[in-house]
Amino acid sequence: MTLIQTQPRPAGANPAHRTAVEGMDEAEPQVCDDMSVEVALAVMAAARTGRLVVCDQDDQCTGLVTRTELAAVRDSSGYTDRVRLRDILGDHGSFASPLTTMAEAGQAMRSRRLGVLPVVDEQGSGLGILALSR
Repeated sequence: MTLIQTQPRPAGANPAHRTAVEGMDEAEPQVCDDMSVEVALAVMAAARTGRLVVCDQDDQCTGLVTRTELAAVRDSSGYTDRVRLRDILGDHGSFASPLTTMAEAGQAMRSRRLGVLPVVDEQGSGLGILALSR
């Protein structure tokens, strides 16, 4: 897991230095990493979302999956119903701290080619999502 964390800013900080917690969207649905791909796709359909935050047994964020990624896994030749989200997470272990500035999060997302970045608290629990504007 890569946590992008910065030093706290003074209370009257410049609006250009907004923090991740000030700029994040509401948290996406969170699911456990032992969930199957089919169930995760059903959860996405029911929640009308294109992504899910994935957590481990200790409720710590471990990554994020998208509908496109899950559909590709399901349609692959090696797919079985035993494939779990933890098996396909890949390199989705980047997270932002609530104190990360929007500028720093945006730069990290662009350099890592991430469209979204979960914001997690000090215990690793999901707080919300940052998304690059198009």
